[in-house]
Amino acid sequence: VQLQAYGGGLVQPGGYLRLSCAASGSIASINIMAWHRQGPGNRREAVAAITTGGTTNYANSVKGRFTISRDDAKNTIDLQMNSLKPEDTAVYYCNAVSRDYNDQYWGKGTQVTVSS
Repeated sequence: VQLQAYGGGLVQPGGYLRLSCAASGSIASINIMAWHRQGPGNRREAVAAITTGGTTNYANSVKGRFTISRDDAKNTIDLQMNSLKPEDTAVYYCNAVSRDYNDQYWGKGTQVTVSS
């Protein structure tokens, strides 16, 4: 499975960005797709996840501001990020987990910078 993320950039506090991730390869083997991030000096952390059934899960720090969605026809997931804060600044990574949880795939990160 190959993952390609798009949509990072520089935005002012309170602004919004939309990240997209396109998946290719053995898509049928994937159950969970997610976004993780790693800010300066921080560990990589899970931000949002969505299953094939549409169940979503969010980190407490982004609940109510971020929305994850998936389009199985296009093999993409999106992360709509609203009300961005400077602490959201990080490299964001697209992630996929296989149905048997034995395999995990990562895309190259995309930088999101929230600054005035």
